[in-house]
Amino acid sequence: MWRSRGTTVYVADRASGLQIIDVSNASNPVRLGGYATPDVAWGVAIFGTTAYVADWNVGGLQIIDVSNASNPTFLSWYDMPGNAHSVAISGSYAYVATDNPDLQIIDVSNAANPIGVGQYDTVVGAWAVAISGSYAYVADSSYGLQIIDVSVVTNPVRVGVYDTPGNALDVAVSGSYAYVADGAGKGAVPGALNLCKVLLCNII
Repeated sequence: MWRSRGTTVYVADRASGLQIIDVSNASNPVRLGGYATPDVAWGVAIFGTTAYVADWNVGGLQIIDVSNASNPTFLSWYDMPGNAHSVAISGSYAYVATDNPDLQIIDVSNAANPIGVGQYDTVVGAWAVAISGSYAYVADSSYGLQIIDVSVVTNPVRVGVYDTPGNALDVAVSGSYAYVADGAGKGAVPGALNLCKVLLCNII
């Protein structure tokens, strides 16, 4: 998974941790720096000069200062109860898709001291999360798209579900629509794009 900020791309590069790449010249991308996370980097979100990395089991949520792209530095981490797959940032909170309990909400207003404030146990195991307004949209594998009201972070509440035909592995939200990468069947491998379909779900 990757995220971009201007001409800089931040890549969660699995066993290679966080990679930072300058794409100002698209025909000649240049690696600026990287950070070796302790486990397997599955997801990344950027807020200001801070990178938040979903780092599977041992690494939990890694919080990294990327103000100097050539020398990213560790700020802190938050130990997840399950494997961290994906992370989204909204305001002072990090929303982490894990597999037990599935949606974790972390107060990161003090990056040096992240604090867990809420969680929601979806049905199977959350592979990805996107935030829009007061809602978290969770790709919940064989249970499709779960829509969670997070207006009260200490008490998230499910308000909707869309049962995708396969395994919901990733999600993005734009305007009134959620775009879900849906594995073709049971046992679909995350990242195997040839096995994925894109479903357009009206969320209003």
